[in-house]
Amino acid sequence: MPETDHHIQDEVLRHSLEDPDDFWRHQAEQLHWHKKFSSTIQLTQKTLKNGITHDSWEWFPDGEISTCYNCVDRHVLNGNGDSVAIYFDSPVTNTKEKYTYRQLLDEVEVLAGALREEGVKKGDVVMLYMPMIPAAVIGILAVNRLGAIHSIVFGGFAPNALAQRIDSCKPVALLTASCGIDGNKPAIAYRPLVEEAIALSAHKPSKTIVWQRDQVRWNPMDRNAGQATWQKIVRSARARNIRADCVPIGSLDPVYIIHTSGTTGTPKGVLRDAGGHAVGLHLSISYLFNIHGPGCVVFTASDIGWIVGHSYIIYGPLLTGAATVLYEGKPVGTPDASSFWRVIEEYKVNALFTAPTALRAIKREDPDNRLITEFGKRGGLKSLKALFLAGERSEPTLIQMYQDLLTQHGADDAHVIDNWWSTEVGSPITGRALVPHAGKHRKTDVRDHPPPHLKAGSAGKAMPGFDVRIVDDEGNEVERGLMGNIVLAMPLAPTGFRTLWQDEERFWKGYLKRFEGKWLDTGDSGWIDLQGYIHVMSRNDDVLNVSAHRLSSGSIEQAIAAHPLIAESCVVGVPDPIKGQMPFAFITLSTPDHPKSAVPDQQVTAEIQNLVRRQVGPIATLGGIIQGKAMIPKTRSGKMLRRVLREMVENAVHGELGKEVSVPSTIEDVAMLDVAREKIGEYFELRGAKHGAVEGMIKARL
Repeated sequence: MPETDHHIQDEVLRHSLEDPDDFWRHQAEQLHWHKKFSSTIQLTQKTLKNGITHDSWEWFPDGEISTCYNCVDRHVLNGNGDSVAIYFDSPVTNTKEKYTYRQLLDEVEVLAGALREEGVKKGDVVMLYMPMIPAAVIGILAVNRLGAIHSIVFGGFAPNALAQRIDSCKPVALLTASCGIDGNKPAIAYRPLVEEAIALSAHKPSKTIVWQRDQVRWNPMDRNAGQATWQKIVRSARARNIRADCVPIGSLDPVYIIHTSGTTGTPKGVLRDAGGHAVGLHLSISYLFNIHGPGCVVFTASDIGWIVGHSYIIYGPLLTGAATVLYEGKPVGTPDASSFWRVIEEYKVNALFTAPTALRAIKREDPDNRLITEFGKRGGLKSLKALFLAGERSEPTLIQMYQDLLTQHGADDAHVIDNWWSTEVGSPITGRALVPHAGKHRKTDVRDHPPPHLKAGSAGKAMPGFDVRIVDDEGNEVERGLMGNIVLAMPLAPTGFRTLWQDEERFWKGYLKRFEGKWLDTGDSGWIDLQGYIHVMSRNDDVLNVSAHRLSSGSIEQAIAAHPLIAESCVVGVPDPIKGQMPFAFITLSTPDHPKSAVPDQQVTAEIQNLVRRQVGPIATLGGIIQGKAMIPKTRSGKMLRRVLREMVENAVHGELGKEVSVPSTIEDVAMLDVAREKIGEYFELRGAKHGAVEGMIKARL
């Protein structure tokens, strides 16, 4: 492989960074502006209360735009009203629905009119606490149509987490549903969660509008508390022909607030500018995803509460006029591990976007890949052009396995594309673009213009507008190939945030202060290789300091994942009086009958240790390996909670295994904590380590 791998994607990036005015003006011209902007970008400065000044920027500062108009109205006006906008697929309720753009416009117009009668106006904040149903998308677009700001909270969040977010952005109204359904579990009634959250919050939304579902009803409505049935207010508005036109807002006005999941402290309210959001997302869905309007289908297997759902369930596909699959189900268990392949076949999906966690879950349930092979043999995957992975690091073995499976089983031209981004930036920072030239808004045959080659383990190359650098702890750039802190030069691409909701000082402290305003700190560690591929290894918090060597948990997990029996692994650093820290691994095997012992057998242990020594180095030799099923806790968006496991092991080292650990409200399944605690205790007992002595931990070293 050559030292340099120059690709047209590098030229597109260079154009976007060296001449941002020309590049982004062309992208902005693909959308409808109610008032045309006179300048593309303006560099500015902001001054904090303490007198600190830092650089900032403004995209399309004097333009006016309606995202709803660009997502719905303009497609109908352009003659594409009969094209499908939403495929709703809910295996948990055995429901399937289809909405064309004309039907979607009708629903959004009427709901917006009803919400206007309920007092919602331009600039207000409306919160949504919703399951994955069409009403949620219609509600989001209706709020946007009125020029209001939406804040979506993952349906099913605990009352305290919801109350925090209510107090953070003070919504005038809360749109919710009578229940949500999480996989194959019983329906979750939202009423007690919502009412407790409002009771806990200092701010009280004046209206709570409830979509009634058949599985659990919200009856009776408490009208004194401002509760109303969603279907009733819509029926009333429709009967009286109450509808609302789009209300344009300034390009710099917020389109939404999204709170970072946050593992500690109060969630941060990331603010998204209307103009930059629409322009940047339209580029990414067209350029990176090769989705170009009617006939294209996107299946983003996430939730609307997360940034991936905001960007690629709702806004990205609709901005380009494509169809989006709204899926109320899980990768496994609804009903089995073939769910994703069934959706791809049924709706002729072109792009699937999911998290590595989902693919690992499928692998655990279908270790021989029998189900994907069945769908592939009958041609069920031939529409698929790309499988996008994000949300956490994808181990190379997982990427290569699915690339081979797709190539072997009918999706001959499909590419597995890892990409890296965050809530703060709003769209991928890195990836491998499926379209060679940004701005050529037409279907492109990927066979004629392939993306940069697959380098499993990297997150691809930088996307337009993102100037990615690697620096040491003093903020000095390091040579290519060396690991360091991943930072972004400013300004960010248009989808990127410029501040936090009503908290400029926290924006400075959280993202700019560490490098004195020179770089924006992503909080991630990694490197850029000689070919320009960006390798994101771990969060800075997950970097281990072993005998003065900085090791990423991601690099060790990558080595462990190379073992054919490993379905999932999680590496944490635990205290060691000699080395400072020692890597400690939790593993889940892919075998149908998982071993009951917390200690792997000697052969598996030796093979894993050899892989780690060979791929990372002897310095990374594991201090311990705990095996178990359903013991690696994750957030609902699929991120492993390494900090929680690290705390548990540290507690065990100090004889306090039963001590409570701080757990974020975003945790997917709290039951995993009990399993993890039990396995840690069993491990220490079997290894002969004394709870209460660090020396015992060292003696237990493998």
